[in-house]
Amino acid sequence: MPALFFYGTLCHLPLLRAVLGREVQVVAAQLPDHAVWWSGEGAWPVIRAEAGAVAQGILLRDEGPEDLDRLDFYEGAFGYDTRVLPVQTAGGLVPAQVYFPVDAAKTGAPWHLPDWVADWGAVATATAPDVMALRGQRDAGEVARRYRLMLVRGASRVRAATPAPVRLRHAARAEDVVIARQTQPYANFFAIEEYDLHYRRFDGTMSSRINRAVFLSGDAVTVLPYDPQRDRVLLIEQFRAGPHGRGDPQPWLLEAIAGRVDPEETPEQAARREAVEEAGLVLGALEKVGQYYPSPGAKSEYLYSYVALCDLPDGVEGVFGEASEAEDIRGHLVDFDRFMQLVTTGEVDNAPLLITALWLQRERARLRGGHSPA
Repeated sequence: MPALFFYGTLCHLPLLRAVLGREVQVVAAQLPDHAVWWSGEGAWPVIRAEAGAVAQGILLRDEGPEDLDRLDFYEGAFGYDTRVLPVQTAGGLVPAQVYFPVDAAKTGAPWHLPDWVADWGAVATATAPDVMALRGQRDAGEVARRYRLMLVRGASRVRAATPAPVRLRHAARAEDVVIARQTQPYANFFAIEEYDLHYRRFDGTMSSRINRAVFLSGDAVTVLPYDPQRDRVLLIEQFRAGPHGRGDPQPWLLEAIAGRVDPEETPEQAARREAVEEAGLVLGALEKVGQYYPSPGAKSEYLYSYVALCDLPDGVEGVFGEASEAEDIRGHLVDFDRFMQLVTTGEVDNAPLLITALWLQRERARLRGGHSPA
């Protein structure tokens, strides 16, 4: 079987190891008369024949049938298939399989691997095991359709790698949770994973095999705009499917501005983007309220909550939202005392806004005395 030549993201060895599920042996190689470009449609490379050009890459020399099957699943999700071409190595020309895009009509600037690694390497590497776990459960086309949503989870994994302090609770080790079986019975905008697993008990023994399901939605942000000079906040109101599914006759909730953290942004950047989309606001300084799991028994979601100092004059509220996401979001200007009344009466009944309200109650005097809106 011909060797495998990689010229793009799989030249990032941590990603290649994640896709193949093993350590790899590679050598530097070149593909003559070809050039690699950024895709004009996203953050990935495409290769094209180009006389006189040279595509730099690596050659996998210890490949096996299992490797090709895994690579076909991973690359097939992105619309790539293989051609056999002569590749230049230090020992001369060798035949190698090269993944080519099926459709690469648009290209951008010349491809530069370190730039991709800096922006996407960690997230793509963290997402690869999730992609490969679907081999045999989903076809490559379905994975391709959900890949950006899967990157959201991958970015969450990268952030989760720096956990909160461990001073009182159990200091977990990798061997403290053993996965016996993992499936994904549902995947669309969100996904559900089901696990059969064993975990370390406090007496040091492993538990019996248990079954657990996890709702996957990625990390998210909430941000409450606060005007310290006028002592008022801006709340948003929108229909929510969760309360509707519970049977709540009032599924329109008062909330803080909120949204998922996209894979290419930080939580702070997401907060500022969502404020523009949901309230037409450009935020000033961000005050961090906290970061937390809102419902850890069943959800992987992790929230970053903020209060944002900003100017909230009369008339700033309106109706906003992204039409592509069917959002219909109304703003409400509420002075601080009224806000706390809404908390007391229970009209504010979602955890992120309740947590933020209590934080603002504690920090309000400092914010009014030491800051002004930006």
